[in-house]
Amino acid sequence: MKPPCPPPPPQDEAELLERTRAIAGLRLGAIAEDCAIAVPQDLRRQKGWVGQLLEQVLGADARSLAEPDFRAIGVEMKTLPLDARGRPRESTYVCTVPLEEGLEANWESTWIRRKLARVLWLPVEAEPQLPLAERRVGNAVIWSPNEEEEALLRRDWEELSEMICMGQLEQISARLGTVLQIRPKAANSRVRCRSVGADGEAIVTNPRGYYLRPAFTRQILERHYHTAR
Repeated sequence: MKPPCPPPPPQDEAELLERTRAIAGLRLGAIAEDCAIAVPQDLRRQKGWVGQLLEQVLGADARSLAEPDFRAIGVEMKTLPLDARGRPRESTYVCTVPLEEGLEANWESTWIRRKLARVLWLPVEAEPQLPLAERRVGNAVIWSPNEEEEALLRRDWEELSEMICMGQLEQISARLGTVLQIRPKAANSRVRCRSVGADGEAIVTNPRGYYLRPAFTRQILERHYHTAR
């Protein structure tokens, strides 16, 4: 008898990892079939479909709440689309930049830090020529930033935040930041929000998001798999 989909939220990290081991090596089409979920032709109009499917099969319960995906155990889930060499293909979205609400005063109180405190990284095949239903799920990693990683994240956050507070938001591009980027984050360019300009005036701009660079998430995977050998 197959477990229900979605299952109840996991009670601890061991149960969550057990669930990830049960789907490791499976194709997305097979996982979706067990959950009676239709597989889209591609991800152009459903970019978040893979993450939503895997959240459902693993029992994530935060939905749209501002809490970790697995609320009871404080674990956030992030899928990692991998190329044929097992390397992340793109930056990983973490959370929105709070332009309208105002930036937090210090790194320790930030939502981005809380989001990255404990993360389940779930690799997924993502070669463009591979049909979505045929893409397989890899072995999951549960991670917390070590001192060096947190220092890098904090330094990037502080430098980018200073630019925003100085009214230099429009000068921030994806080229800035060693491990953390700020990039536009919206369904399309027509979505707008309020921020502050160079002279302290209110401006209207596109929403922004915090993203982790692929080189950073690649190092997380490589270190874990090297340790696991």
